This record gives sequence, C-alpha cells and structure tokens, in this order.
Amino acid sequence: MKPYIHTVQYYETDRMQITHHSNYVRWMEEARVSFLDQLNCSYTDLENMGIISPVVAINCKYLQSTTFADKISIIVNIKKFNGIKLVLVYKMLNLETEKIVCTGESSHCFTNKNGKILNMKTLKPDFYLRLNSASN
Repeated sequence: MKPYIHTVQYYETDRMQITHHSNYVRWMEEARVSFLDQLNCSYTDLENMGIISPVVAINCKYLQSTTFADKISIIVNIKKFNGIKLVLVYKMLNLETEKIVCTGESSHCFTNKNGKILNMKTLKPDFYLRLNSASN
C-alpha cells in the first residue's frame, strides 16, 4: 500500500508553533480512509451498503513535534482482523528528517445503522477477503 502524505497546515499549529496534538488522530483517519480506498473497501461503499465502522478505541504516542509545512508520511497496516473487529496501526514519519514523529492504533467494529454488530466474513465475504489478504 502507498503511504498517505499529509502536509501540516498553518491552522493545525498552536501558540508554540508546533502541531496541536489533536490533529494526529485526524491524520490517522485521513490515512485510514486512503488505505481502505486502496483496498477497494471504501467508507462510501460500506455506508452505501448500510454498514458503518465506528472507532471503539484509539491511542497515539507522540515522539517528536511537527511544524507548519512539514510533510508527514503515514503508513497504515492491519494488526488484527477477524471479520468483526479491525485493528489498524499507524506510523508517521517526517519526510524531511526521516524520523518517526508519532505511532498509533485504532480499533473498529462493523455495525448496521441501528448499532447491531456485523460479521463481515459472512455478510460481505469479498470485503473480508480483501482486508484479510492485506493483513498477511
């Protein structure tokens, strides 16, 4: 998979002229959407089928600050997928310094619009196979 590239915007920085910590979680979402698009498992397709994938847990470890105009490469990998739960890991690198600036993890489930948990292995086997093959 191709990494997602994010350029730090001026409005994402704070009074200390570094990126505000809340933005890293937003970048994880941007990278997750791109990752799923590359697998032909887009959020749009899921939602059109009446399936949503809420975040049930998230964590971030901040290792180095980023600043306005930094280019950040975000690599997404599947840590766990069993058809019901999806766990993704993220590694963010500053492209100029080549240093890791942040790592993270997000956990998701799949539900219908009423919140009923769905098993993608039985409900959407094609989706399951695409995600499962990317996790190996």
